[in-house]
Amino acid sequence: MVFRSLFFILIYVPFILVIIPTQFLILALRLPFWQAGPRLFHRLGCIFLGLKVTVVGQPATGRPTLLVSNHISWTDIIAIGSVADVTFVAKSEVGKWPFVGFMANLQRTIYVDRTRRSDAGRTSREMASHMAAGNAVLLFAEGQSDIGTHVLPFRSALIGAAQHAMEEAGAEDVMIQPLTVAYTRLQGLPVSRNERSLIAWIKSKSVGQNIREILTGGTKEVTIAFGTPVPLSHGADRKVVSKAAESEVRRTLVALNRGLDLPVKV
Repeated sequence: MVFRSLFFILIYVPFILVIIPTQFLILALRLPFWQAGPRLFHRLGCIFLGLKVTVVGQPATGRPTLLVSNHISWTDIIAIGSVADVTFVAKSEVGKWPFVGFMANLQRTIYVDRTRRSDAGRTSREMASHMAAGNAVLLFAEGQSDIGTHVLPFRSALIGAAQHAMEEAGAEDVMIQPLTVAYTRLQGLPVSRNERSLIAWIKSKSVGQNIREILTGGTKEVTIAFGTPVPLSHGADRKVVSKAAESEVRRTLVALNRGLDLPVKV
């Protein structure tokens, strides 16, 4: 805890004070390397939070890509952001949180209002715009975080809406790539079911309680596994595409939690 405190005061805070105005300027000028600052911010965040990240596979590049992932904790964003240049899709409430919302805006986060079904259209158009510009967009497809032992059904609405928006924009070569987040070890030992509650952000906990448990907990080993990208072709059934991605993420999560070889090529 002493190391984390010193790291936060001597390194992380000074970096944040420098990166905020710098990132502001980069976004205002629409410079192409706007993702460099967020990547470094997340890498330093991994050190501060005690996250040891292992990457399996690699993100698709060179074409519009929608990554669909399971969701366990807010630390997923730090872990993923440290190894991949992506734009996250988050619930609208995140944009209103003190400091968190401000930093999310600097990473060009796309917000969706889940209380308004009509908002999916606006969100999908923003997603399409980002992807059409060559950026990867990541969607936590379960729609909420979970304990990390299994995968909830993926919601296909935004996947379908993004597909439609991309087609309207004239982009046909769109890829969808499953991504699996798995917390496998805590302090070097396999994570037990009870210990998963010290990592996951579940409804029974307040934000403050979850943050305290993350900060006071030991080193957490997390694997980010990029699955096989597949074309999101014109006219493809969004429910079939969503189900296939969900199944791959589920198989991969089970294998990683059990310490087994991955059953899919990632």
